[in-house]
Amino acid sequence: MAGYETVFIGGSDEHGTPIEVAAQKLQVSPEELTGKYYRVHKEIYNWFDISYDNFSRTSLPVHHETTKEFFLKIYENGHITEGKLVLPYCRHDKRFLPDRYVTGICPKCGYERARGDQCENCSTLLNPDELKEPECVICGNTPEFRKSTHLFLNLDRLQPQLEEWIESKKGVFSPQVYKLARGWIKEGLKPRCITRDLKWGIKVPLRGYEDKVFYVWFDAPIGYISSTKEWAEKTGKKEKWNEFWKGKTKIFHFIGKDNIPFHTIFWPCMLIANGEYNLPYNVAGLQYLNYEGGKISKSRGFGIFCENLPQTELSSDLWRFYLTYLIPETDDTEWKWKEFRERVNNELVANLGNFIHRTMSFIQRYFDGRVPCAKLEEEDKKVIEEANRIKEEYKGLIWNIHLRDGMRKLLELSDICNKYFQKQEPWKSIKENPERARASLYTCANLCYYLAVLMHPYLPKASREVFKILGTEQGKLEDVGELKVEGEQKIGRVKILFQKIDNKTIEKVKKITSKVTRFDEMFAEEKLINYEDFSKLDIRVAKVLKAEKVKDADKLLKLRVSLGSEERQIIAGLAEHYTIEELEGKKVILLVNLKPRKIRGEVSQGMLLAGISEDKVSLLIPDRDIKLGSNIS
Repeated sequence: MAGYETVFIGGSDEHGTPIEVAAQKLQVSPEELTGKYYRVHKEIYNWFDISYDNFSRTSLPVHHETTKEFFLKIYENGHITEGKLVLPYCRHDKRFLPDRYVTGICPKCGYERARGDQCENCSTLLNPDELKEPECVICGNTPEFRKSTHLFLNLDRLQPQLEEWIESKKGVFSPQVYKLARGWIKEGLKPRCITRDLKWGIKVPLRGYEDKVFYVWFDAPIGYISSTKEWAEKTGKKEKWNEFWKGKTKIFHFIGKDNIPFHTIFWPCMLIANGEYNLPYNVAGLQYLNYEGGKISKSRGFGIFCENLPQTELSSDLWRFYLTYLIPETDDTEWKWKEFRERVNNELVANLGNFIHRTMSFIQRYFDGRVPCAKLEEEDKKVIEEANRIKEEYKGLIWNIHLRDGMRKLLELSDICNKYFQKQEPWKSIKENPERARASLYTCANLCYYLAVLMHPYLPKASREVFKILGTEQGKLEDVGELKVEGEQKIGRVKILFQKIDNKTIEKVKKITSKVTRFDEMFAEEKLINYEDFSKLDIRVAKVLKAEKVKDADKLLKLRVSLGSEERQIIAGLAEHYTIEELEGKKVILLVNLKPRKIRGEVSQGMLLAGISEDKVSLLIPDRDIKLGSNIS
């Protein structure tokens, strides 16, 4: 909107042990779990009018390829070393534990529920073996610590270049981001492990490390680059991504405060070690949003859960407005329902919406829905100059990531507009001085245009509606201060932009939005089928007439089975579980209408049904004598 060529990218970070463990608990694959989360998040962002040019996923091939290329360049540049790591291993669960699946007492502040990667109380980054009285989160047992060989990024060798970059950001970074980054530098950087003993993740492309994957903190930020690549591919400008990551660009990151070290220390070190990419221009590290006197908690259903928002009566603009007011740019902030209602009613409805509706309604009523032509007088020019002044201040605030103050400038302009309207008294001047009424309403129509421009980043739905009513194209920032709405312009049907919220609506919305989505229930529902689906399966009783081994296949048997009226050939992986003698003459249950397929050169015309538990396979058989070909229903 300010005239810059811009790409807005993001993505879901889908690797790591928490995903693997959660998938196991839900009895789904990590792919199914992350696919579900991705779709839910994408729907929420779309509903919010968050205008990603590309919202990607770290499970995509483009990300895996980019991460491996990125790593190999760092490796070639000599910034990776091998080392031993002492890792928590749970004998009960028979697995290495991720850092955050170990809790204990923080060695720095004494907080009793510190995670193995970071203490939420004092924000100190930790290793699990530093915790006092560690416990496995899954089972509660005390883990033992085992040595494992891993790869490390030599942050200590990269510290001088990193420190120089951080110093160049003094006055660009917010004071809290700069202070936190300097604190890390002061303590001194150490080599940091970039690999994990996991199955789910990006495989390390080095011999001897085939059974390891990259640590999620290492692969996730590379997703910024791979998401830009995906965007370029989708838009038919395959190499365009290079201009943003290797050209003269300014890269802004928007993150929570727990991610500040990763974006001011680790990610820049990765970029420096690679040597081919631009470093961030600014890192907007935001504090936390709390809720009605406490921390948001899914387990207690305490908070507002965004997947429910489309079910409410309230426009996404209202949520965007109050959430912008609450952006925790310097300190933690708190959602309060009473304040939400009051700010929407007093600032959106009575201030911003009121001016636009009054202006449009007046033009519709007294000028037959056409913007009046008029010559501006000094007082009209003065209010347009005020709009131009606010535009410049607004632009500076947003560029420096003072988004809340930018929105306040929008409200300041609408307040000026309302005062101007009141002072002009068009309800009087239309009778006493029609030319003055024409000039003031011509001015007001252009002020509505300016407001729509400034509204767009914050209130996109309402902004689009104002441009539609005015009958103009969406404006740019440079248009504010210019007379962009022409005289005799026909306006569209006038609508109320924002509705007042009463206490009854608030109570209804609170009830809807406090519901927590249970993903285990969601997956269980997805697995349910209708009777019509089941009725498509043709399952019958059959008898094994002959069994023999499939050539060069230790696990496969070729079975000749009878359905009474016909015989079929079945290829089944039963050689390790049944002898030929055990199978021949046995009645079995056969899925008949399965599409035939070739297995090791032999055609299989159905599937035997069996129960499987760990390594044991047990065929389903009728418990009494029954005619061959009988239907199973």
